[in-house]
Amino acid sequence: MKALKISTVWVLAILMSSLQGQRTFEGIHITGKVVNATNNTPINGVNVVMKGSIQGTTTNVNGEYALDVISEKSVLIFSSLGYQTKEIRVGKRRQIDVSLNSDKPELADAETIMFEEMEMSMDLMASPPSNSKSSSRVMGAGGQHQLMSTGAIYRSDNTANLNTEEYDFIKETGFREATKNPLSTFSIDVDAASYSNLRRVINNGGQPSPDMVRIEELVNYFTYDYKNPEGEHPFSIATEVSQAPWNEKHQLVHIGLQGKKLDYENLKASNLVFLIDVSGSMSDVNKLPLLKSSMKLLVNELGPRDRIAIVAYAGAAGLVLPSTPASEKATIIAALDRLNSGGSTAGGAGIKLAYKVALENLIEDGNNRVILATDGDFNVGASSTSDMVRLIEEKRKSNIYLTITGFGMGNYKDGRMEQISNAGNGNYFYIDNIKEARKVFVTEMRANLFTIAKDVKIQVEFNPAHVQAYRLIGYENRMLNAEDFNDDKKDAGELGAGHTVTALYEIIPTSIQSSFLKNIDALKYQQNDIRKISNSNDLLTVKFRYKKPKEENSKLITQVLQNVATDINETSNDFRWAAAVAEYGQLLRDSEFKGQASYGQVLTLAIGAKGNDTEGYRAEFIDMVRSSQLLAEK
Repeated sequence: MKALKISTVWVLAILMSSLQGQRTFEGIHITGKVVNATNNTPINGVNVVMKGSIQGTTTNVNGEYALDVISEKSVLIFSSLGYQTKEIRVGKRRQIDVSLNSDKPELADAETIMFEEMEMSMDLMASPPSNSKSSSRVMGAGGQHQLMSTGAIYRSDNTANLNTEEYDFIKETGFREATKNPLSTFSIDVDAASYSNLRRVINNGGQPSPDMVRIEELVNYFTYDYKNPEGEHPFSIATEVSQAPWNEKHQLVHIGLQGKKLDYENLKASNLVFLIDVSGSMSDVNKLPLLKSSMKLLVNELGPRDRIAIVAYAGAAGLVLPSTPASEKATIIAALDRLNSGGSTAGGAGIKLAYKVALENLIEDGNNRVILATDGDFNVGASSTSDMVRLIEEKRKSNIYLTITGFGMGNYKDGRMEQISNAGNGNYFYIDNIKEARKVFVTEMRANLFTIAKDVKIQVEFNPAHVQAYRLIGYENRMLNAEDFNDDKKDAGELGAGHTVTALYEIIPTSIQSSFLKNIDALKYQQNDIRKISNSNDLLTVKFRYKKPKEENSKLITQVLQNVATDINETSNDFRWAAAVAEYGQLLRDSEFKGQASYGQVLTLAIGAKGNDTEGYRAEFIDMVRSSQLLAEK
């Protein structure tokens, strides 16, 4: 539970220090503002982290932050892409304002400013117990500072390891022989949480763990310039084949889907229910405060026919705001502002109430959706991942879709959030700063909220005459059985208006030998004779199934890719950009299939394929690759 817990060892340590006349530790609350040193304007999205831990926060739109640290010896690291990094010792101050100089991020030469203090008259306990819990002051529901457990584990250097984040294990898919397994079937994925989450870690100067890196979400974080669909289907399919950058003997197949864009003149009304986690773990600045700022961005984008309700949950779930016209923005924003964190997390009760409110206000021909905002740490009521998945699977039958937005660090439950999203006909985002909130809720808001197809599946059949073996890059937790493709009862991913979906296959041609292929005994009762399979020049056939949002019978689209490879220098920007992002993901995962991949090659591909980067997301990626390269060289 998220209720206050203090270990027996820690209590004894406090009592002993009190008897010795030493002060007990209650945490130090630091606030401040970060501005641009050139023009003194606030910088939002700056990462503020306590050195030696993952305890941190980000600045808001006004450049403000608040953070609890262990002691006056603690050091704060201020970092943001495009600015020089600063390190500042806390010392006697409780307000630390910082100015950052604009520059390309060069972590190896990061500016370090240490404000050395006079010797402290009284040290925090010299060697607190290694299994004790730290305490920090957080803002409670009544605006008072409350003492709460943060789960810190002390080290002798007075830094803390607060990481209880959880990520599901990802086992990469290996190569499969086309003669024995000619079909590859998977559900689409347009989630992007993995990209923004690992960006948070890299911006803080860390290396993401392999299980944080879902390569398909990195690739699909970006939009691509695929041809708009024409005809009866709301999708187009683009295909290309060239050499794989990380293994020149292999080929790389690029498959891109483009969803039909919205008719903004005839938008259907939206019935939205914000389901907001206000438990004690949501008190950090980069959780509930950032969450509220994000929701306000969405409110400002909605039209007069749209409606919003707010359900909050902590120790229990409650209706904060009944379904209200979006035109009453002041009323909605005032309800958001009243939310404060405190208590444990009744996630199951909150979800049930949110769906009940959404169903009571259902717009028959509209967009009905629950938007869950949380750090994923459910622990009261229906709390296990399997319980929550079953609950959401039941609720999705009402044709109410689900969007999950994750916030925060330190106790973030990524695996749980992704599984719930997959079960709920929805999508999943991680909001690491206000810029990402703007991307999700403003720039791409309509596409994220308006579903044009559900249960979207792809099945690729490879021609063994040309393909010795293949592997799908990413999508490990989206794999389906071959028979699932034609089974309309099998759930799959959803696609929003104007969304693109990109998938990449690495192919081993029949003409080369490969150590990636496992030795399997010859079959006794059947023969796989390549000469008898096909004389076709087809490399593969892409089959694509989807359902319209309110229909239960799927429709089929088919497209063939010929065995004609293009030199990689002649491929489209879309091909080379997706290849660069996939190569980067394999480096972060230290994939066994990464071959000759390198950060330098990723940068060359990405810079050459940057194209029209109106929002700056591709430039940000290039800077992030540079940061990873510097970290890898340490």
